[in-house]
Formats: sequence, C-alpha cells, structure tokens
Amino acid sequence: MNINQLSPKNGSNKKKLRLGRGQGSGKGGTCGRGHKGAKSRSGFSKKRGFEGGQMPLQRRIPKFGFKRHFLRKKFSLINLDTIQNFVDQGKIKNFLDQKILLEKNLVKKNNPVKILGRGELRSSLRIYASKFSKKALLSIKKIGGEALS
Repeated sequence: MNINQLSPKNGSNKKKLRLGRGQGSGKGGTCGRGHKGAKSRSGFSKKRGFEGGQMPLQRRIPKFGFKRHFLRKKFSLINLDTIQNFVDQGKIKNFLDQKILLEKNLVKKNNPVKILGRGELRSSLRIYASKFSKKALLSIKKIGGEALS
C-alpha cells in the first residue's frame, strides 16, 4: 500500500453546511441566526464579561487599595547555601561583596543584595550586603563571620 492509495473512511468526512443558499437547503433566509438582534448581524462578537447591557460584574464591584509597585525596591536574593557552594568551589575566599556577586552573575548591577538564611554556612566570611534576614544574620555570627551593610 502506498500513500497515494490512502483515503478516509466512508462517512468520516462531511461537507460543510452552506448557509443562505435558498429555502430548500433548510438553512436559507435567516441562516439559523433568528430574527433581528445583535447576534443576527454580520461582524458581531460578544465582548468578554458582557451581560446584555446590565452593568458587568467587574464594574459593579468596587476597587480597593493602591500599591505603588514601581517604587518598590527589587532585591537580589542570595541564600547561605549558595554562598557556601561558591566557597567550596574556591570561587569566594574570605569576604563577599556586590562586586564579587556581580562577577559570578548572582545579582543584577543596580539591585541591592539581601542575604537569606536557607542552608548552612560552614566558613567564617565577611559579607557586605544591603540587608540580612534574621536567620542569616544569626548563622553568620554563630560561625564567627561578619555581616556588614
């Protein structure tokens, strides 16, 4: 059997119903759209949330609050386990600051850095960052390191 001998199974392919081609077709005249109204007109598309002229739900419910997302500082977040991995690989020696993190592609240029407390730090480091979480601060001090901002 070749590709040119293949054909669809009988009854699987139906012809498209041609609307508006006379009364004898059963779909002439109004073509199944009924009489008058927006749905019978050409080019009609119902907008999302349209409720037939009634005030839509998204406009009936009052708006609350105002958040100035554009003024919020975007911190680059780094966990202690990430720092420890770099120490283990020998990429970080005895101190850590924004410049080193930038070289390692861990932070973006203008974002302040926040150190988070996931994982465990096993070597005492002097870490310069904008912010520290309580857990990270505790972990750094416990091992004998310094957290400077």
